Amino acid sequence: MHLLQKLSVVAVLSIGATGLSGCAGAAFIGRPVIGTTTLYAATSATEFINEQTKLGTKSGEGCVTSILGIVTTGDATATEAARKAGINRVTHIDHKFENILGLYAKYCVMVYGD
Repeated sequence: MHLLQKLSVVAVLSIGATGLSGCAGAAFIGRPVIGTTTLYAATSATEFINEQTKLGTKSGEGCVTSILGIVTTGDATATEAARKAGINRVTHIDHKFENILGLYAKYCVMVYGD
């Protein structure tokens, strides 16, 4: 096997290993909900921000998606999700995270209020 062929094989194996290591999910490190598995993760969490038990009459969602942790786009801020839904007083926030083979990841924030 020639040196160039050996280097090509090493490059392909390295890229494959990187894809399976959860790189897309790395784009969301530090977020409230993170899946730790490299095959598939679908997790959610709730964050109460006041003492009300009602969710409110309106809801809004903002999401960010990532491909291989290289390209990440979107807006998952509670402020933007509330603005889009016409919410002036946020009562409750939920978070969702999904990671598929480290190739694709999605983080969403859902806000509820009036």
